[in-house]
Amino acid sequence: QVQLVESGGGLVQVGGSLRLSCTSSRRISRFDTMGWYRQAAGKPRELVAGIRSGGSTNYADSVKDRFTISRDYAKNTLDLQMNSLKPEDTGVYLCHAEAIVNVEGARVEHWGQGTQVTVSS
Repeated sequence: QVQLVESGGGLVQVGGSLRLSCTSSRRISRFDTMGWYRQAAGKPRELVAGIRSGGSTNYADSVKDRFTISRDYAKNTLDLQMNSLKPEDTGVYLCHAEAIVNVEGARVEHWGQGTQVTVSS
């Protein structure tokens, strides 16, 4: 059973920064894609940033040029550097990992429990 544990959330003022980390019980090199999702109150879960095994990244338009996703293979973590935070960035941030498990392309997903980020104005 893979465990993903997020850390680094908290309360920050508008314009501030936070760095989230997701520690995996499995080597992160085993995952094909990893990402950070955000769950805001009353809104659907959305992908904030994703990264593939080859290193390519993608971001939600709302966070481009402010957030940076990265993998730290030495620490075995998925990180999200968040700068210039806005009130609309508030939500629970969840770590996600996906692996292809057979030649037919079947995928298995794993989720963390999430860490709360609150941006106050």
